[in-house]
This record gives sequence, C-alpha cells and structure tokens, in this order.
Amino acid sequence: MTTILSELHYLPPIEVFAYYARADSILLEACEHYQKRSYRNRCHIVGANGVQRLSIFLAKGKNSKMPIKEVQLAFHQAWPRQHWKSIRSAYGNAPFFLYYSDAIEAIYKEKQESLWTFNVSLLNCIFELLQWDKNIHETEVYQKKYPPPVIDIRQAVLPDNLDDNEINLPDTTVEYPQIFRERHGFIGNLSILDLLFCMGPQSELYLKAYPTSKHLICQKNHLAP
Repeated sequence: MTTILSELHYLPPIEVFAYYARADSILLEACEHYQKRSYRNRCHIVGANGVQRLSIFLAKGKNSKMPIKEVQLAFHQAWPRQHWKSIRSAYGNAPFFLYYSDAIEAIYKEKQESLWTFNVSLLNCIFELLQWDKNIHETEVYQKKYPPPVIDIRQAVLPDNLDDNEINLPDTTVEYPQIFRERHGFIGNLSILDLLFCMGPQSELYLKAYPTSKHLICQKNHLAP
C-alpha cells in the first residue's frame, strides 16, 4: 500500500494530484510550521488575461513560526468572494464547470476560521468530485524521514517564482485542452481546478499519465486534443 506524505495546499497543483492518483492513502503533514512563498495559501489558475495567482488572506502575526493548524484566516477583504468570482470568470465556459462548481462554491460561502480546515474542506471536495475512495490521514508528530511505503513529497512541489510581475510556472509535456490555450498557449501544473473543469471524468487518466518529479510509475504521454 503506497502512502503519499504531503503538505496541505490550497487547491493543489496538478503535480500534487498526480502523486495522489498513484497512492492508496494520503498523509497530510499536520505538525509542521507554516511556510511563506508556497502553495499553502495560494494557487494559480489561467483566465482571459493569462496566469492569475489567488492568495488567501491570513490573520496578522508571525505565521511562518506558527503551527500550521493554528494559522487563522483574515476577512478584512472579501477574498472568498473575490476568489470564486475569478474562478467563475476563468472557467465558466469550461466543459465541466457546471457539473462541479456548486460543490466547490459552497465551501467558499462557509466562513471557516483556519487555513487548515478551509484547505481540508476543499481537498475532500475535490476527492469526492473525482470519485476517489482514498483514505486521508494527518500526521500526529513531526517526523523528518519516513520509511517505505511512504513516499515523502514535502517541499517537492514549489512555485518557481511568486513575484507579482513574473510568475514562472513549470511546463509539462503532457497537454490537455485548456480554455484559453489558443490565446496563451498551454500552461502546465496549474491548480487542480483547471484540469477538473476542462477534463472532467478524464482527469484521473491524465493524472496517472503525468510525469512526476519523483519518477513514480509513470510515462510521459502527450494528451493533446
């Protein structure tokens, strides 16, 4: 039984879900401290104007030194409404948006207090939409190394550049029909939402063919339309 050990991201990148697709169970790192400049509180989508970064507002304080489950959300700006508006604008015309949007939107309407509970709710929702019957567990103590069959991908999937004016996302040879592909070209490793709204039930086949950096059982396939 393969277990993937991972940080808990906000609407994780496709590469993270490629690992999840190959695992029997998921182990979320619940005993780490929050780290800035990561996918823990941000994700990338693509819309009419290109790649867009969605960042969750956190309560003021030294979040980088805070246990991840204690990081609180801030609502001085209506970021949940703004994020969903951006998602709807980007994917409203995607083939499978109407099939999945209600379940995801409902989570944005819930005013959850912590980053952890919000991200867990979204992760569980995506698993349900993918019809995945995989166990999701949380670590109970921090452990630097894990023996097999645990595959540790903590810190394995990181944004290349989170600068507001120069977002550089990794490309992949595995392509699928994105909404704005003719305008921007294919952009790889966006949030799982991009794949889900564009590919629907075929998302799992795509994920199992995705070339992960840990070289799990995979091949580089080209799935262009």
